[in-house]
Amino acid sequence: MAKQLDYTTIREIFRRFQAAEPEPKGELEHVNAYTLLVAVALSAQATDVGVNRATRALFAKVDTPQKMLDLGEEGLTEHVKTIGLFRQKAKNVIKMSRILVDVYGGEVPSSRAALQSLPGVGRKTANVVLNMWFHLPAQAVDTHIFRVGNRTGIAPGKDVDVVERAIEDNVPAEFQGHAHHWLILHGRYICTARKPRCGVCPIRDLCPYEDKTE
Repeated sequence: MAKQLDYTTIREIFRRFQAAEPEPKGELEHVNAYTLLVAVALSAQATDVGVNRATRALFAKVDTPQKMLDLGEEGLTEHVKTIGLFRQKAKNVIKMSRILVDVYGGEVPSSRAALQSLPGVGRKTANVVLNMWFHLPAQAVDTHIFRVGNRTGIAPGKDVDVVERAIEDNVPAEFQGHAHHWLILHGRYICTARKPRCGVCPIRDLCPYEDKTE
């Protein structure tokens, strides 16, 4: 775990991220807040590519909680059976959809507490929805962000909650809205787990990681 970087260095890191990708986007396909929520819930312990492959046909005809209830658990299971833990995830999506219809009028709530009260929705999922759909500076820490935060010193911490707070505390406000996506994309394509691509890293000179590759 690297030491916490100073404010000036972190600001320069995110300035470079912004210069390279001014408007970073999440890679989960969705058409509205509800399909985003479903996609993120399905993505736990699965890849975005795998989720998109499974949900493309699903979201073409099911884009509201009521339509999901009409499809039913068996119908949903058939669509998502290629995703890990698909049976439990299908149960949760149906339960979630019932609550959204009965309690929230079919709308996805914009509060973290309300989102986390839904079956299959943890803090990370809630934060992704808050950030991507409602454009709130919520920081969802996945394995990529956890690794990048610790390797670089942008947001070091022993668990995801500490890393989340470190991002909120140390990343300048002007970059908070996209910080989540910049860090995920950096971890997914540059600062990879086994063989980080340090030779093409835009922040190599600012990163304290000792085992840099060429």
